Amino acid sequence: MKARIWNHRSWIGETGQRELRERFDAMLSQAGFSVVGFSDARFQPHGYTAVWLLGESHFALHSFPEERRTYCELSSCNREKFVAMIELISAHEIT
Repeated sequence: MKARIWNHRSWIGETGQRELRERFDAMLSQAGFSVVGFSDARFQPHGYTAVWLLGESHFALHSFPEERRTYCELSSCNREKFVAMIELISAHEIT
């Protein structure tokens, strides 16, 4: 395997903690990623960060409820799964 990482950064309009966790659990699975670990943190008065450790690298998000948006970042060494995930994310992206 050649050492190569594909990266994608975007913003989405969802900020609910449960909704984000459930949505991205499902999307990562649908894209074919292998989730090998998960960690998250909630911040006061608001905000949420979550990281999925993948067999193919990682996915992270950071919510900004006061601005009604969440930053998402995907890094992957598997182009096929990367492209599948980007297609799923693009349906939720905002500018």
